[in-house]
Amino acid sequence: MLYLLRHGDAERGEGDDAARRLTPKGERQSEAAGQALAALGISIDACIASPKVRAADTARFACRALGIEPELAEELSGGGFDSQRLAAGRGETMLVGHNPDFVDEIARLTGAAAKLRKGGLAIVDGGTLLALLRPAELAAIARAPA
Repeated sequence: MLYLLRHGDAERGEGDDAARRLTPKGERQSEAAGQALAALGISIDACIASPKVRAADTARFACRALGIEPELAEELSGGGFDSQRLAAGRGETMLVGHNPDFVDEIARLTGAAAKLRKGGLAIVDGGTLLALLRPAELAAIARAPA
């Protein structure tokens, strides 16, 4: 199973794109994503994130609820990547990064023309898109009583 989490809401790009930080809304989105996965009983074995600040911070906030430490991979910083190669041998893996790379990878794996919002999560099993969750849906799952 592969989980693709797009970085949360970030500052507008007025300088160095790689240094753009999450907004408070983006921090809440990121925390909610991790809390939603934990509430659903999903165990993530590895989290790999783009080294761009907004993605690395999204991973850090999300992984707090999952009890894992994210690692950074330059391949996720833009220009395309191979999710299967990145996740190979790691078990249940969450990748944290950017569009358009994420929607391109979802299309490559599943054939789906998905719209992945900032702070949104796609769940892919082999060649099947199992779920496409918006930030509001993740927040609702995170808040739901156990």
